[in-house]
Amino acid sequence: MKKLEKITSEEFDRRFDEGEDMGDFLDTKKAKVNRQTQRINIDFPAFFLERIDKEARRIGVARTALIKTWIVERLEHIQH
Repeated sequence: MKKLEKITSEEFDRRFDEGEDMGDFLDTKKAKVNRQTQRINIDFPAFFLERIDKEARRIGVARTALIKTWIVERLEHIQH
């Protein structure tokens, strides 16, 4: 097992921002991914779904994937 190199958080951020592979600095043995989901229902007018479906077909993804992507993009935009 490889021992993790220790660096400061500032050094970590700098290297990450420069595009360096940071895998050697991360201990993922205890990492957990929160994949808990909750189903919701949203009603859209038919003309709205037609536009969503057209865009989803254009870029080659499912309707739900497109909607999720748009929501994530919007949330990231408002958090900054």
